[in-house]
Amino acid sequence: MQITIISVGKLKEKYLKQGIAEFEKRLQSYCRLNFIEVNDEQAPESMSEKEIEKVKEKEGERILAKIKDTQHVFALDLDGKQRTSEKFADELEKLSIHGKSQIAFIIGGSNGLSSAVLKRADDTISFSKMTFPHQLMKLILTEQVYRAFRIMKGEPYHK
Repeated sequence: MQITIISVGKLKEKYLKQGIAEFEKRLQSYCRLNFIEVNDEQAPESMSEKEIEKVKEKEGERILAKIKDTQHVFALDLDGKQRTSEKFADELEKLSIHGKSQIAFIIGGSNGLSSAVLKRADDTISFSKMTFPHQLMKLILTEQVYRAFRIMKGEPYHK
């Protein structure tokens, strides 16, 4: 299985880079993992709704340019579907059984994802009703993908 995580913005924090690198190393025996970072749109701290939509559209165009037609796309979205780790693992396993071995996860910028990206997504995921920094979500998602593979293989994992 090939997993691609497409995210907006460059990861800067050393502790997040270290955590992601650890799970990336652990995932080597389960899948091919690829990270793609697209530039975030420079914007002032305070914006109107219209300006926010424009930022999301520009970031969305960059994201859509990186998605392959063959990929099954999960968009991380606050209003997305919540699942247990076991259910997530089951969904990934069913996708692979049905020949969907290229999976892309999309993490938007601080303003979220454009409607065009959400429309392209095959499914949505919400990890919580709480808001997390999009850079931290990259670490959380990578850990959950690792956990899903451990569950699929019947290997022990921390509950």
